[in-house]
Amino acid sequence: MELVKRFIREDDGVTAIEYALIAALIAVAIITSLELLGGSISDTFEEIEDAISNAGN
Repeated sequence: MELVKRFIREDDGVTAIEYALIAALIAVAIITSLELLGGSISDTFEEIEDAISNAGN
């Protein structure tokens, strides 16, 4: 019974879970933003590639 009481009082595990949830939410936000901006980023790099290729001619 004392083991259960001590487990309930300790909050180290709760803190670790909170940090894991925050990290997961940040990862979801990054993935979502990359999905939304992926096409425009790709277009920008293609324009840069074309400009560099044409600069040598």
